[in-house]
Amino acid sequence: MHQSGYVNIIGNPNVGKSTLTNLFVGQKLSIITHKAQTTRHRILGIVNAEKYQMVISDTPGILKPSHKLHESMMDFVNMTFEDADILIYMVEYKDYKLKDSKLFNKIRSTNVPLFLVINKIDNIDQTQLENEVEYWEGILPNAEIWPISAKENFNIKELKSRIIDILPEGPSFFPKDQITDKPERFFINEIVREKILINFKKEIPYSVEVITESFEEEPSIIKIRSVILVERSSQKGIIIGHKGDAIKKVGTQARIDMEVFFDKKIFLDLQVKVNKNWRSDDKQLKRFGYNQK
Repeated sequence: MHQSGYVNIIGNPNVGKSTLTNLFVGQKLSIITHKAQTTRHRILGIVNAEKYQMVISDTPGILKPSHKLHESMMDFVNMTFEDADILIYMVEYKDYKLKDSKLFNKIRSTNVPLFLVINKIDNIDQTQLENEVEYWEGILPNAEIWPISAKENFNIKELKSRIIDILPEGPSFFPKDQITDKPERFFINEIVREKILINFKKEIPYSVEVITESFEEEPSIIKIRSVILVERSSQKGIIIGHKGDAIKKVGTQARIDMEVFFDKKIFLDLQVKVNKNWRSDDKQLKRFGYNQK
């Protein structure tokens, strides 16, 4: 017997969805920062074994859209209800309200196995945890409740094993040597964007998109040219920094991560260009892989 299924993770921003995805896959696919809206796309991580294939779906944190990029991000979240074989609703301590009540009603009425995963339990004591479990038992009586700490890797192996046990019977969705649905250039873009999220404050990281214009793989090196797009000229100056110091720092950090990801030496050329109001432009959003409905 072979088992396979989509295990889709949803929840508010910054509850640990991407960290859990990476732990299940055993490799960093989703970028991680402390900032909200780090994940913009739906990213599939594929966990393969001889007798099963588990397709983990990481999604953007649930929010109230303020422009078309946000709307597209929420479209990715809504897609998870269409193909889920197992649904994980991930929360942290006293994370009682979703930004979208309609989505919460969808979670409550789902007809697939539901896991309520309480993350970051390393930050609370036993009494707080017991109260939390009791609360969710009352709100989601159809859910299996799993306290975990993704940061400390606590209860992750056990949760993964339980999910595998109840995967539906069926053939693989993807080739057994595939670990994600995304192409190489997607991960280059995400690595650069992660470094921008880490190194810049306020609105700057949210006004940025990254596209990779060339990817040339040679026997001993990969040569990459990527463009950082911003919405205003003032943002371009901030990203470049004094005498290019800021963009050089981003490039160095990104190159180090890319060399780990591709297991090869990387030459990275970063440019910065202005693309006004791209977050509200349907044509540009489609170009960047959003608006996939």
